[in-house]
Amino acid sequence: MKRSLILLASIFFLISCKNDEKSSKNDRILTDSSGNINQLTVVINNQLWEGEVGEAIRTNLAAPVDGLPQEEPLFSLSQIPPETFTGFVRNSRIFLKIEEGGNKGMDLINDEFSRPQTGIVIQGENSGEIIEVINKEADSIINILKKTELTEKQRRIRKSLKKDDALNEKFGVNLKFPSAYRYAKEEEHFSWIRKEIPKGSMEILVYEVPISQIENDSSVISNIIKMRDSIGKAQIPGRLEDSYMITEKAYAPYLFETEIDGKFAYETRGTWEVQNDFMAGPFVNYAVKDEENDRFLILEGFVFSPSRSKRDNIFELDAILQSAKIE
Repeated sequence: MKRSLILLASIFFLISCKNDEKSSKNDRILTDSSGNINQLTVVINNQLWEGEVGEAIRTNLAAPVDGLPQEEPLFSLSQIPPETFTGFVRNSRIFLKIEEGGNKGMDLINDEFSRPQTGIVIQGENSGEIIEVINKEADSIINILKKTELTEKQRRIRKSLKKDDALNEKFGVNLKFPSAYRYAKEEEHFSWIRKEIPKGSMEILVYEVPISQIENDSSVISNIIKMRDSIGKAQIPGRLEDSYMITEKAYAPYLFETEIDGKFAYETRGTWEVQNDFMAGPFVNYAVKDEENDRFLILEGFVFSPSRSKRDNIFELDAILQSAKIE
């Protein structure tokens, strides 16, 4: 009987220790992660970085962002060798680590050294295997890292939100945008919100169109371009007489399918220009299908910032538009 009790107590003790160990790991006090938005730390030895492995990383993760007028990379890459990936350097919010000599594959690490943090580890016996994994998993890697950065950007935006009920009252949608944004124009079926930036501005448009205006016998992208151009002519004048915003004619925009607040949406990215004037910049447009109200809710962001990088401006607008909650 005593031996049974001792054995039972030992089992409970071991289970308790394992649970405490697991709880301790989950409840670790981690420092806040750091880094600019879309700044990716690449942990890789110098020889691999300067060779074909580094080239594969740059080709995939520093590829040009779709829809920008000038080439800008998906991520700004910062390479460091493994021996210096210590101390505060490990607090990078997103990092990619390359390990040569292990089994071929990719591992995802969350909140290992700081919080929030997303780390991706790629292994291979040699350069060829590592490159194979990078090329195969590139889209997945980009999506994982972009999701982390979008969440972080939205967290930063929430620190200084503008109190706004107008969009909800007019369109049945809530957007989380910073207090630095102001209404530039408000009409019954159209809202234009603006943030001034050095030598330019960031703009948000909200309006709605019937479902049949986008989805009919014509191509979706053609209908979205026509819709944008008609709104530009009616609502967004340029600096000169008879000038107004249109979709750039020289290059067709990119069209994707996505979701906003659980609803199907067309995502369009490209460049806008001004008819009869010399102004241009990038835009992102979400046409959110709201079948209950027989409409597409249009959420668009565009940037005017001549001779400056615009990737992070568009990313901020993206974070705002993707925060939409539709009632």
